[in-house]
Amino acid sequence: MRKILTILALGLILTSCKDENRTTYVINGNAEGIHNGIRVRLAKIDETGQQVMKDSAIVMDEKFSIKGSVEEPSVYFLSADGSMGNVVFMLENSVIDIDFNKEIPMESKVTGSKSNEGYEIFQNGMLVFKEEGEAIMAEFNKLGKEPAPEKRDSIGKAMQDLREKQFAYPLSFVKENSDRYFSLNLIELESSRRGFDIIGYMEAYENLIPKLKTSKKGLVVKQKLDKLYEAYQKTAHLEIGKIAPNFEAPTPDGTLVSLENLKGKVTIIDFWAAWCGPCRKENPNVVKVYEKYHDKGLEIIGVSLDGQSRQQDPKKAWLDAIDKDGLTWHHVSNLKYFNDPVAKLYNIQSIPATYILDADGTIVAKNLRGIALERKIRELLDEF
Repeated sequence: MRKILTILALGLILTSCKDENRTTYVINGNAEGIHNGIRVRLAKIDETGQQVMKDSAIVMDEKFSIKGSVEEPSVYFLSADGSMGNVVFMLENSVIDIDFNKEIPMESKVTGSKSNEGYEIFQNGMLVFKEEGEAIMAEFNKLGKEPAPEKRDSIGKAMQDLREKQFAYPLSFVKENSDRYFSLNLIELESSRRGFDIIGYMEAYENLIPKLKTSKKGLVVKQKLDKLYEAYQKTAHLEIGKIAPNFEAPTPDGTLVSLENLKGKVTIIDFWAAWCGPCRKENPNVVKVYEKYHDKGLEIIGVSLDGQSRQQDPKKAWLDAIDKDGLTWHHVSNLKYFNDPVAKLYNIQSIPATYILDADGTIVAKNLRGIALERKIRELLDEF
């Protein structure tokens, strides 16, 4: 009996070693409900952020198979012609079984890829946020068409808090899963998102196990992080918690004024333009906030980026927009489009854009709109 157990144990060790050293992968697909001749496509994201097809197979008798090799585990996408969406999974050199869900590909079952476990853990965490969001919206829908302001604000804050937690989740995941290949892929995926926390992710990267950092993907990610950090250093003075840089610019009558002279207890620097549709659409909300809180210490400084080549008379367009939208706060502009010195000082790449400052001129928030803007202003002014 002991001899049999020894042989079985040895067999398991050899099998394990063999799997560990595989240099190829086999994807065995079960495509229930998908007709013969339908093509299944395997793709990945390239260096430019585009999805590129790497291989494909034809479904026969509700089955398909794709074979190949990868240098290291990485995020891949599997789709079938005629089905909306992708199966997202970590592909590695192993035998991988995929039960393809033609109705909801994202819910397909993937087994056989150890590195895919990290992705599944991450997705389960994201699912919790989705369920919490649905619960909050269900509560909101019970309130009817005109909920009481305090109840509406409470639910709005709950949604905002949930969004902030969801935004922070990927970085938290990487920190807690420093030994998973998916963490490395997640850093790369997140690095193209607006608001990417370069400092936090660089720290998380340094805490990854050596095997990940020295891998091909690890070296590519490090190079990308270094470039992003270099760019970050140029705008670090604009981060939340920093003192907003002072500037001087002309008002509509040509008088030069400075931020230092116009600040209130709370100040919004609002970058906008007469030609900017989203800016004009947001203006009524900004007007409402200003009218409600100006007497309590709120000041707004509108910095116009009018002056684009298509405008025949940029100054007239600027002034007409101020009048038409009822913008009764301070206004400045050099009428130089995105070459405006103030816009360059604040690294404005698109509008509308806002910086919210406290009484000391410290940047406390950026790019808030709608109810989120009003909530922040109320929060800051309630301290006075």
